[in-house]
Amino acid sequence: MNEPEPRPRTGMPPGTILAVLRHPDVWWVALRQAGRMAGRGWWRRPPFLPVPNPDYLRFRMVTAYGGEGDTPPHADDLITYLRWCRTWRASKG
Repeated sequence: MNEPEPRPRTGMPPGTILAVLRHPDVWWVALRQAGRMAGRGWWRRPPFLPVPNPDYLRFRMVTAYGGEGDTPPHADDLITYLRWCRTWRASKG
């Protein structure tokens, strides 16, 4: 069985972050979603980055992949989600 990819302090595995960097069409969407998921006052708490609440992230991983929520997001799934967010936002006007 494969070990989960280590997560930096952002809560996302390095491969996932690199996948976003390779897709400039989702950069702004990724920044917007990071800000939305981080919650209020994220700049006042270490690591002073807009990281999602660990409980919320765990919940999202359980709903996406099942198990205990310790499965890191797949890079392709994240890119698909960010493109969906962009499309959904555009459809709202």
